[in-house]
Amino acid sequence: MAVAEPSQTFNQDFWTFAINSLTLASLTAGLAVLIAIVMAYGLRLSPNLGMRLATQTAAMGYAVPGAVIAVGTLVPLGALDNTVDTWMKTTFGVSTGLLLSGTIAALIFAYLVRFLAVSFNSVDASLIKIKPSLDDAARSLGHGAGSTLLRVHTPLMGGGLLTAAVLVFVDVMKELPATLIIRPFNFDTLAVRVYNLASDERLAEASGSALAIVLVGLVPVILLSLSIGRSRLQRD
Repeated sequence: MAVAEPSQTFNQDFWTFAINSLTLASLTAGLAVLIAIVMAYGLRLSPNLGMRLATQTAAMGYAVPGAVIAVGTLVPLGALDNTVDTWMKTTFGVSTGLLLSGTIAALIFAYLVRFLAVSFNSVDASLIKIKPSLDDAARSLGHGAGSTLLRVHTPLMGGGLLTAAVLVFVDVMKELPATLIIRPFNFDTLAVRVYNLASDERLAEASGSALAIVLVGLVPVILLSLSIGRSRLQRD
């Protein structure tokens, strides 16, 4: 098997796909953490049956294959796009085409459905460790629910929020089925690049992108481990 030259492996396409992967992973991780905070805090404020069922339903996506989630995302979005397009043609004589199907927004939505459980479990575990007495103390000082979350809970959940973001980031970097189905035209990621090159048996060229995915997944984990180790030393 011929060895690929560095110029063939780390060419302009590689860096373009790397930027695409990092952008998708960063946006999804940030949104997943924000949504998980809202879900976990809502469950803390109203731990009733309805709220429990709602959070459990929202976190069921991790058990569903990525291809199934992709199809489940495209079908309603396609129907919505067709409805809007038909209405615009009938009313204004203008065709809008596909507004949401096959877009980055649809892809990020599928990622959120797929990996929200990972973020929610980390955030909820961190929030449970905070004693309810801190909530009572904050309210006695005149802080509402939102102010208590921002000023009291969020700083105390720093480690859990970082963990949630890292886990979602790594999962998105290596996600393939949903990306293959939903991604916009001419928008590939490192995972898609590895799949395409490996399918063509261009393994030497695919090795660079595969190694990049591994390294990008390892670096946040190493940093997180160091952060957790330092926090434990400070406590001791």
